[in-house]
Amino acid sequence: MKKFICLVLVLAMCSFLLAGCGQDAGDAATDAPSTDAVTTDAPDAGGEEESGGDTTAVFKFGGIGPLTGENATYGVAVMNGAQIAVNEINAAGGINGYQVEFSFQDDVSDPETSVNAYNKLMDDGMQILVGPVLSSPAISVSALAYEDRVFALTPSASSLDVVTGKDNMFQVCFTDPNQGMGSATYMGTNMAGSKVAIIYRNDDPYSQGIRDTFVAEAANQDLEIVYEGTFTADTSTDFSVQLTGAQSAGADVVFLPIYFQPASVILSQAKAMGYEPTFFGVDGMDGILTLENFDMSLAEGVMVLTPFSADATDELTVNFVTEYNERFGETPNQFAADGYDCIYALKQAIEAAGCTPETATEDICTAMIEQFTTMSFDGLTGTGLTWGTDGTVSKLPMAVVIHDGVYVSAE
Repeated sequence: MKKFICLVLVLAMCSFLLAGCGQDAGDAATDAPSTDAVTTDAPDAGGEEESGGDTTAVFKFGGIGPLTGENATYGVAVMNGAQIAVNEINAAGGINGYQVEFSFQDDVSDPETSVNAYNKLMDDGMQILVGPVLSSPAISVSALAYEDRVFALTPSASSLDVVTGKDNMFQVCFTDPNQGMGSATYMGTNMAGSKVAIIYRNDDPYSQGIRDTFVAEAANQDLEIVYEGTFTADTSTDFSVQLTGAQSAGADVVFLPIYFQPASVILSQAKAMGYEPTFFGVDGMDGILTLENFDMSLAEGVMVLTPFSADATDELTVNFVTEYNERFGETPNQFAADGYDCIYALKQAIEAAGCTPETATEDICTAMIEQFTTMSFDGLTGTGLTWGTDGTVSKLPMAVVIHDGVYVSAE
């Protein structure tokens, strides 16, 4: 009888422990609005690799960006694009024979929330960070990643403050100075003699940074800046003063180094007052075509400087756009392409360095720094991408124009 009672107690304890393990697995699941958008691809069970590695080990990639809130378009696109790449890599055998586990956390574009998301990913064993997606959160998180010696590759945080003084922080996107200079150069070449107005957000490092380099380069181009208007996060619902100022100054081009939400308001109010200049945006404009309840006709003719065009005919782009459409029911923007490129650039570097999941995180970081500063990468957002020791990427932008609700080449 005593043996029987002991056996019952042992079985009960095992059941309790198994239930506890199940709860831990649930707690570690990615925080995301859609289970289809994020999947964790676990490795196949089995014996050891020929190299002697443990096939139950996985590379742990983390991601941070807005999945909810007004900037969710950016974060969801990055997450979806990165997940497609992870799925492809895992289906093809992984990286150096190991699968990739990808967990993406929502930071609602808030620096403090982004730091909390980073800490959660670190608690879960993150080895490499993809993100954060936007500049302000990335500036806060990059300081922690630098201290922890975690290699981070942001798809779209373009402020130089994200990478300055942090040898482990790299960017796939254009920097703010790059976008400002590229925009001014494009206008000088293709819109010579234009009278330009600038409307920018002066409490946002992204917008301010692009504006500063645009103004500096405009002096070297045949461009006349006739008006500048500013706004803040708290004054982004009425642009009548700025638009009236631009119109009165005779601006035939309005440069918008801002995100798509305030840009949509500007386009609507400009139409209401009968002002029809050429509006020229940068990568923050990407997302306006999927903005809920937005009148697509307002964006007709808007120009955007971008590294990616979904209507490109190369095989890589066609395959990516097809897969993205099938999975998510929409055409990918450049943020999705940036997310995709992040994962494949990391794959190339890890394979070249010979890292495994058992490699210490700080050693992976050291290896990634060496690889990224010496390698060349071909992706969706450009060919022959290279990185400097300052973490910035070198690649060429292209201009696209919105026509009938889609981006087409402006060339």
